[in-house]
Amino acid sequence: MSYFSRFSPLRAYRDLRLFLSYRSKHELWFGIAAIVITGTILAGFVVDSRMPRPYKREIIYFDNWPANRTDAEIIAKQKVDQAAREKQKAENDRILAERRAKFKKVDDALESWGL
Repeated sequence: MSYFSRFSPLRAYRDLRLFLSYRSKHELWFGIAAIVITGTILAGFVVDSRMPRPYKREIIYFDNWPANRTDAEIIAKQKVDQAAREKQKAENDRILAERRAKFKKVDDALESWGL
């Protein structure tokens, strides 16, 4: 354990300063360049090692109709589909209005603070 008691961050800093003071200017610049290049390569490996999120597949189903269906069947199906679309649009509009109201509340608070 007495071996580790001789280590000191202050001594290490002084030793590094002494070592660098004996080096010429071009050696310091090449040392800095070597550190930057090595750091860039290591950073590239770190960035490249990140795994992207897996693609979430969205399955879209469609109706399969007989080729000999009548115009009346087509119109009836369109009316049913239109009602479902209008219901979904109303739900989306409601959610959008709620979100807009929340943002307006935040905007009004910021306006009252003078921001």
